[in-house]
Amino acid sequence: MPEQKNYHLECTGTALDTVKQHSDASRHHSLWKLLLSFRSTSLGGVGYYEVDPYKKPADLLEVSPKGLVPGLKLHKYTPPRGLNESTVILEYFEDLAAKTTKGSLLPIDPYARALVRLQCDHISRSLVPAFYRFLQAQEESAQIEGGKDFHAALEALVVLFERAESEIVQSGGAAGVGEQKALAAGLGLWVEGGDLSLADAMVGPWIFRASNVLKHYRAFELPTGDKFGAWIARLFAHPAFKATCSTEELYLDSYERYAQNRPNTSQVANAINSGKPLP
Repeated sequence: MPEQKNYHLECTGTALDTVKQHSDASRHHSLWKLLLSFRSTSLGGVGYYEVDPYKKPADLLEVSPKGLVPGLKLHKYTPPRGLNESTVILEYFEDLAAKTTKGSLLPIDPYARALVRLQCDHISRSLVPAFYRFLQAQEESAQIEGGKDFHAALEALVVLFERAESEIVQSGGAAGVGEQKALAAGLGLWVEGGDLSLADAMVGPWIFRASNVLKHYRAFELPTGDKFGAWIARLFAHPAFKATCSTEELYLDSYERYAQNRPNTSQVANAINSGKPLP
């Protein structure tokens, strides 16, 4: 009988440090999913704490009816209102950032923004489901097929990255490094000299899990290539990304139940097994 590890009740490493810095000390910190609490219209007014989504506490269900994380509680309203779905929450903060001119994760140009949104759509529709199908596959043939599908999803994302770089930066008529950097703003870390984009923020956790969880349980290796490797290096080294990462042990322990495809692991796992869209 395969070993069965339990998911962690507290995040670890730099992620734990980040949670402690932004949390109400009276809250119990568990697992590595966030319930965000937004108390002002400035981006500096975000506090958050962790919840155990397997137990679905009332304060999570209040903002996320399915009990899925993350959730966002908005205290600017009376009574407070809530938002759920990670992409919606990221775009909500992006809309706020557009008003304050700081912390924006999208380009200014509407067409460039649309290209980044295409990347985000691919991540949520194709790449994330492919990650879970690969990890949950039990038969060798299904694992081989799952690995090919996940690799193809990564390659398709690279194509979208290259399209944005080609159409915005390389075809933008930029005469120098400064102009190229200005055009690349919001296109992400794929472009040398760029900064974190909305797509980077969405895909980063799955690339990181591929580097440890999929490598450990499915012997998966990320694609090679100088440009892909440079992007991964910039992504993993980015301070905002590093601040959300736990130690490798947490990921391996927490995702073991998916790798063994245990019954009723989660709503996500059930959806994958039944061929339905992710909840």
